[in-house]
Amino acid sequence: MEEEPARGRGEPATEEEPARGRGGPAMEEEQSFSDICGGRLALQRRYYSPSCREFCVSSPRLSLRSLTAVTCAVWLAAYGLFALSEVMNSTILSAAIFVTLLGLLGYLHFVKIDHETLLIIDSLGIQMTSSYASGKESITFFEMDSVKDVIINEAIYMNAKPRLDCLIEVYRSCQEILAHQKATSTSP
Repeated sequence: MEEEPARGRGEPATEEEPARGRGGPAMEEEQSFSDICGGRLALQRRYYSPSCREFCVSSPRLSLRSLTAVTCAVWLAAYGLFALSEVMNSTILSAAIFVTLLGLLGYLHFVKIDHETLLIIDSLGIQMTSSYASGKESITFFEMDSVKDVIINEAIYMNAKPRLDCLIEVYRSCQEILAHQKATSTSP
């Protein structure tokens, strides 16, 4: 029984050892980047075969400390208004609590994205998935017949807003798969 050659995490597959596309586990790499605001992003690359790759851009989870600070600030401001107002009723406090909870739910469900994934399979197509902090997922699929090329378009569709160096990593890999797809579709 032959042993598989040892390879460090993040080390790309060699020509003799394709990315374990014959039923074995995918090779995975992870690299850190920053977003356009200077925040941390992680790019995970999974190589399933020469014709199938997956990229996942993850942003840090929502910090409990920042969430608590914002909630306390809003509630303290509401309490200050309540204490200083001449009309001593609980409407101001109730409204502050309601608005804070509604804002938090809206932020988690529509704005805060945990990770975005791009899966490209040369014979099928490209699938883009956005996973929100609330658990909601948004999935878009493009059939390979309708894909002419992949371009970098100022990261308009990515909510994580990665810098160009991160986008170039994904772009190059997508171009490799598209070239592989064109080569296999033209060969007899």
